Amino acid sequence: MSQSTTSQPQSHEEHGHHEHGQQPVRDIVHVPAGEGRSVWLSGDVYTVKLTHEESGGSLTFLEASVPPGGGPPLHIHADADEAFYLLSGELDITAGPHTYAVRPGDFVFIPKGTAHRFRNNGIHTARQLLLFSPSGVDRFFLEAGSTPVPGTPPPPPEAEDLPRVVAIGERHHLFQAAEEPR
Repeated sequence: MSQSTTSQPQSHEEHGHHEHGQQPVRDIVHVPAGEGRSVWLSGDVYTVKLTHEESGGSLTFLEASVPPGGGPPLHIHADADEAFYLLSGELDITAGPHTYAVRPGDFVFIPKGTAHRFRNNGIHTARQLLLFSPSGVDRFFLEAGSTPVPGTPPPPPEAEDLPRVVAIGERHHLFQAAEEPR
């Protein structure tokens, strides 16, 4: 991943200092297409584009590739809101009591504490952008996920060590949720 920084500006506001308080000066981050740290998790491929450290704790940004049948189990982020933006394919996103048929260009915002999941019930791989605020969820993905093998599809979720993934999730305030009977 390449990072770019600009020369230091001269005014206080340009230094990141505002009338409402001090804001830390952070570096500009540029992640070229196809770059970022990728992991396999829940049968999907997740690429971290912006980490907790790079954003100063404000947000985490991921790109996800979700093959047919892919998607995580029902879960809750205890301390982060999550936003989804679908680039291609189709996903069913369940949040609370509702399931949304999401198509390219659709956006879904899920407040922290809401049980949710997504699933690709289509025949083509779906690609989406995920934004978490505040940040920190990237640490879960990078710790729980496995290193992808180029030229090989991700293993199905059933092949994962679910107790290990659940324990890592709990350390990062991400909890499995009970499935509702249908």
